[in-house]
Amino acid sequence: MCGRFTLFEPDKVLAKEFGVSDFPPRSPRYNIAPSQLIGAVRATSTGGGRELALLRRGLIPSWSKDPAIGNRLINTHAETAQEKPSFRNVFRRHRCLIPASGFYEWLRWEHGKQPYFVRMCDGHPFAFAGLWDRWESPDEGVIETCAILTTAANTALAPIHDRMPVILPSTEYGRWLGPSLQDADSLEALLMPFPAENMISYPVSSRVNSPAVDDEGCIDALY
Repeated sequence: MCGRFTLFEPDKVLAKEFGVSDFPPRSPRYNIAPSQLIGAVRATSTGGGRELALLRRGLIPSWSKDPAIGNRLINTHAETAQEKPSFRNVFRRHRCLIPASGFYEWLRWEHGKQPYFVRMCDGHPFAFAGLWDRWESPDEGVIETCAILTTAANTALAPIHDRMPVILPSTEYGRWLGPSLQDADSLEALLMPFPAENMISYPVSSRVNSPAVDDEGCIDALY
């Protein structure tokens, strides 16, 4: 579920959309994979604004003794995140927005798996609900990592996969990032499936199956 995603809008568009001063220069990405560095928007340490941070996808909780745990924690169920030891504290204190242009899901069928690209009907960028944490060791220093929250699929995604990433309405970005909001019930109210009528999906080439392939052809429709 949401193993790969894209981010290819111009930096100025993203800076305006997510309320940060600027996005550092970067290349368009069409196949962002787990364990790679990704841009995430979070509240500043003073709580008075937002900042863009580069985080490694795959959450390593601050208390973990083994950083390899991050390989298993690229996503987590929104319904149980506040209960799991890996996510309980970060769910209340370390929330972030993970900007995206679209994402991929794979439909299993008799001949294997068919990748689909999913995006907004209007083509606008959007944000996954994310969690982040800071892990430190004497050998590797400080590593900041993140995970994407997932929920039940909406009617647009259900024929492809039973889960989908939590996509936050832009009107709720400030609420999700607000450090003063720690009430579990209020947070859970934000973690609903995104309206299906605002999304579109279509099959794409299996080229996207390889993380080494990262070009605009990844999102070309097969038919």
